[in-house]
Amino acid sequence: MASHARRVPDPPPAGPRVPPPVLMAQTWAAAVFLHWRIDPSLAAPYMPPGVEPDVFHGSTWVGLIGFRAPETRLGRVPVPFFGSYTEINVRLYSRGRDGSRGVLFRSLDASRLAPVLAARSLHIPYVWSRCRPRRSGWGLGYDVARFGRQARSSFAVVPDYGRTADDDLSILLTARFGLHACLAGRTVFIPISHRPWPLHPARLTHLHDELVPAAGLPVEGPPDAVHYSPGVRTLFGCPRRVA
Repeated sequence: MASHARRVPDPPPAGPRVPPPVLMAQTWAAAVFLHWRIDPSLAAPYMPPGVEPDVFHGSTWVGLIGFRAPETRLGRVPVPFFGSYTEINVRLYSRGRDGSRGVLFRSLDASRLAPVLAARSLHIPYVWSRCRPRRSGWGLGYDVARFGRQARSSFAVVPDYGRTADDDLSILLTARFGLHACLAGRTVFIPISHRPWPLHPARLTHLHDELVPAAGLPVEGPPDAVHYSPGVRTLFGCPRRVA
């Protein structure tokens, strides 16, 4: 099973192409997705101008996602100061009035300072934290602890490698291909290209989370959807204005 967890697909991104120039390329590996249904009215206050919650069968979703980023490049040039790091993010699901569908990050915790500083310069809410992958028995997951005894999170899952998660909901929650953000007072969409996630359903084996409530989105009970992916390679395009 360990070999499955380490394997990252080799083919280049095959999803929607980003127009040149490509700003950044990054590998996302060993991704764990936890999702809860929430009422769209809870997500709406966090949406920037020109963007609304993406609704699926009357609900929108909040996600707690952990992964490793073993490689980052600016264009074709590796970024040595970024190195390999772990990220855990809390995100909402968004739809722009231009038709773009993406994610809106409420928080992103990362284990290396350089990507945190770079992202915060673009007003993306990164936090420098103690983040690391965890293994508990057969479970795969992540631990994060913010400095100064702030919010913590710890979760683990057991992937079902014999099954593929290719239903409409699983695709909606993972095939987003971009993010909405506010830059210089304007709402923008940053396109991201990657091949469809090789996605498996997973069973939750451990969860203690304070990040989702800290992001202003309290949820109750276990997540409504749990997935695992060995990973994808991604390309980031230039931001385009939404509003």
